[in-house]
Parts: sequence; structure tokens; C-alpha cells
Amino acid sequence: MAAHETITTKLTWSAEISRIIYKKCGSCHRQGGTAFSLLSYEEARPWAKAIKEEVLERRMPPWSAVKGFGEFADDQALTMEELHLLSDWVEGGAPEGDPKYLPDRPIFKDPSKTRLIQGLAVAGTHRLNSRISVTTVRPEGVSAGGSLKAVAVLPDGRIEPLIWIYNYQPKWPRNYMLRNPLLLPAGTTVQVTGSGKLVIATVRPKRQRSPAP
Repeated sequence: MAAHETITTKLTWSAEISRIIYKKCGSCHRQGGTAFSLLSYEEARPWAKAIKEEVLERRMPPWSAVKGFGEFADDQALTMEELHLLSDWVEGGAPEGDPKYLPDRPIFKDPSKTRLIQGLAVAGTHRLNSRISVTTVRPEGVSAGGSLKAVAVLPDGRIEPLIWIYNYQPKWPRNYMLRNPLLLPAGTTVQVTGSGKLVIATVRPKRQRSPAP
């Protein structure tokens, strides 16, 4: 930190910001990850202004799925509160704070062991001949900076959002796990618009047995 920089915020790396970085950035930005490490104050502080710019422009973390269109268990997109905390910390001089407030560093999975799902691939429109339960989706073949939107139109006309990909970054392919499996009955039409296609991992629900008389 420059000697002349004035601290104007009570937010600190140790108490607030490290927790956001660990949770939303650390899986890539770490030793042995796919990008330079940001897990310590000494590593992150020189990048403070760049971090603010990247997150406010929604370039980082590279999530690509539009918030509110489908619900995902592994949502890495920053919340508005997290964006405000990061921005205010940077603008306030990016102080370190007392290291005693640092949380334990999480244990990260080896990204090389993450396997991309295989399953039903849909481009355009596809009508289901049997009921399925959707667990995970993955965009495929979407151009850099491109978009893809997928919905399921149920037989009764109701529309279930699956995913909306915007400003896609193909160098970071990923699975998107639904927060809750989505049951789609036979006769449902899956509609995919935009570039590329959507790969859908499904399981066939077990038929419920009729109760014994």
C-alpha cells in the first residue's frame, strides 16, 4: 500500500474481503489453480483496483449464467452485497486489518478431476417422449462472448427456466448443477436459442408404486 494512501473504510481484508475471495475466487486464483494466487493480502493488494474493475464488469468470477434465470447449487456469481463490499474496500484504501480475524483457508478440489457432464444434447427444439429429472446442465459450442437461453415448456403451457448464458467464456467450461432437480413430464418441449447447444444430465424418476389394497 502506498504510504500516502488514506484509509477511509472499516472494511478489511482479514475480516470481510478474504472470505469473499476464498469462496468465490480461490478455486482458480491459488497455488496450483488456473490463475495467479489471490489468497493472501500480499498477493491480492497489488491487484485491488483490477479486482474491482473485473467484478463490477461481471468478467470475474467467470460464471456467465444470468442471475435469477434458474437456480444453481454451485452459483459462483457475486451477490450485490459482495460487489459493494469489494468496491468499498478498494475505494477506502484496501486495508489489511488484524490477521487474527482471517478465516481458515478452504480445501479446494483439483480442477483436473472435474468431469464435464454428458447427456441429452439439445440445439433448437426437442420434445421429450418420457419424463425426466434434470440435475445438471452445460453449454457447449457457445462462441466467445456469445449467449444461449434454454427453457422447458411443459404440456400445460407453464415455462420453466433452465439457464441463460451471457458473454460466455469458453476457456472456462463448467457444469451448472441445479439447486433442486427439475421434473419434466413427457410432452415437455426444451427450447434452446442462441449459439451452441445445451447438454442436459438427467435421471429417470422411479415410478411410484400404487399402495396395496
